[in-house]
Amino acid sequence: MLKEVLVVEGKMDTVAVKRALEADTIETGGFNLAPHTLRQIAAAYEKRGIIILTDPDGAGERIRRFLTQRFPEAGQAFVPKADATAHNDVGIEQAQPAAILAALAKVRRHEYKPESEFTNRDLWHNNLAGAGGAAERRDQLGALLGIGYGNAKRFLERLNSYGVTRSEFDKALAQLGAQHG
Repeated sequence: MLKEVLVVEGKMDTVAVKRALEADTIETGGFNLAPHTLRQIAAAYEKRGIIILTDPDGAGERIRRFLTQRFPEAGQAFVPKADATAHNDVGIEQAQPAAILAALAKVRRHEYKPESEFTNRDLWHNNLAGAGGAAERRDQLGALLGIGYGNAKRFLERLNSYGVTRSEFDKALAQLGAQHG
């Protein structure tokens, strides 16, 4: 049984999580978080801790940002879009148990004092911004690092605020290069 409570978007996300592992979930019901749902999340956050596991789409990112502002020490788990897509639909409910377990194995925590280890230069130098295929490379690298997908600005923010080390970054880049080489 997972100690932390997983915050997901809907009932079918809970079904997918339960196929992967024994864990308690709280469903947000989309972006319109009801006051009782926020109280339930707050109680779980204080007592057991929470891990935010929202869909890898625009709505899921908005929910994640909103919850992270309210619960800054929440764990962040990201299922890559490629692993959460089936039947022309994107969401945690589409993910296989192995993809959910892989995301939970790479949980990140937002750091209060983000480092400025990485700069835009790192993104440009490694074809993660301003180059053809940069979005795809960010998506793949985000999956390897467990920080999810984001535009260049958000990706840089995640590199610096989720505790990614230079060594992890370089190792993931090498792995990305090996996959394409």
